[in-house]
Amino acid sequence: MSLLILVVDDEPDVEVLFRQQFRHDLRSGRITMQFAQSAPAALQCISDAGNASLILILSDINMPGMSGLELLPKAKTLRPDVPVIMITAYGDAETKRKALENGAEALFTKPIDFVTLRSEIETRVERAA
Repeated sequence: MSLLILVVDDEPDVEVLFRQQFRHDLRSGRITMQFAQSAPAALQCISDAGNASLILILSDINMPGMSGLELLPKAKTLRPDVPVIMITAYGDAETKRKALENGAEALFTKPIDFVTLRSEIETRVERAA
């Protein structure tokens, strides 16, 4: 069984960065990652995943069109069982409050601390095993 992580960010270089950071996990098939460059594309990915082993959604907040904060409740409606971690370049207290009130597990600021993120992912992988 492959464990899926959905990464939502409008910046195309985010996919390259994540693939580089998690290359060993991806190569070994321990996890798979899917990337969406908009909130509507993310909602489609979540719907398409059905009951697949989606274990985590990582979403940028500031995106054109639908923001990550607008995506959050819609994603939680589709998959209430899947934790969502929000990512932002602007980690102010109000943004953090909104994200957590709307169901986010955590708020990470850019540049992403991949050691902390890896720990979060490991927790999800262990729970799914």
